Amino acid sequence: MSSPRKLTPQEEARLAQVRKNFEERRRVTQSLEGIGTRIGVYSGKGGVGKTTVATNLAVTLATQNNDVALFDCDIDCPNVTQVLRITEGPVQNGEKLIPPARFGVKVMSMAFFQDNEDEAIVWRGPMIHNAINQFLQSTEWGNPDYMIVDLPPGTSDAPLTVMQTLNLDGFIIVTTPHELAVLDAKRSINMIKKMNLNVFGVVENLSGGVFGTGGGQALAEEMNLPFLGATEMSSDYTNSKKPAALESDAVAAEYMSLSKKLTAQITENKSQ
Repeated sequence: MSSPRKLTPQEEARLAQVRKNFEERRRVTQSLEGIGTRIGVYSGKGGVGKTTVATNLAVTLATQNNDVALFDCDIDCPNVTQVLRITEGPVQNGEKLIPPARFGVKVMSMAFFQDNEDEAIVWRGPMIHNAINQFLQSTEWGNPDYMIVDLPPGTSDAPLTVMQTLNLDGFIIVTTPHELAVLDAKRSINMIKKMNLNVFGVVENLSGGVFGTGGGQALAEEMNLPFLGATEMSSDYTNSKKPAALESDAVAAEYMSLSKKLTAQITENKSQ
């Protein structure tokens, strides 16, 4: 019997990369094992209030005696820490990072590692992929009931990387009533469907006033998706030192309704 052919340097390099990718995936999977439901908050367009919805939903779930984590995956424009007014970063514990908790929510964000909050992060897809993997592997998440994931907007490489890496259970699609935002939200829904992933429902943010109403609900009906509710445009979001859902009764009621519809949808999906 002839001895096995010796691999070329190129073949050895490819094999080493396969092994590295496998080990990386194994560690990521292991880091996600203790997490309950992973919910992506996603939009087709920036500026529709995706981070506002993600943070207010997270703190609302935390008020209902849930253990909640919030993962800011908008790597190049991280804003979660500003909304939650977080000033302290994660604490090193051996090889792990202990995420800071604010308003009952554990938070990890690229913002903790910027020299200045207005620093431009200009990264291509592979660097974003590596950063997300590193956060997942290094962070001691514990066993949260929910992980809210604030995704990058759009349908390009950045959100695709997050979707493929985190194996999300489902998505909340955020839009405004404006027809262009609704069109982009429809594109994001179609992207999710192409990946055979779940959409928990649609949220219409910045509803009322000059923006009008109804775009989100019409989108949900057209795409045969649950409509989780509308959150009105309000000065409570700009005047608050906390997430508005913790200071404004009106906003709190909106997010309480949204969270109940969401959890009902999650339960229904799990039973199917």
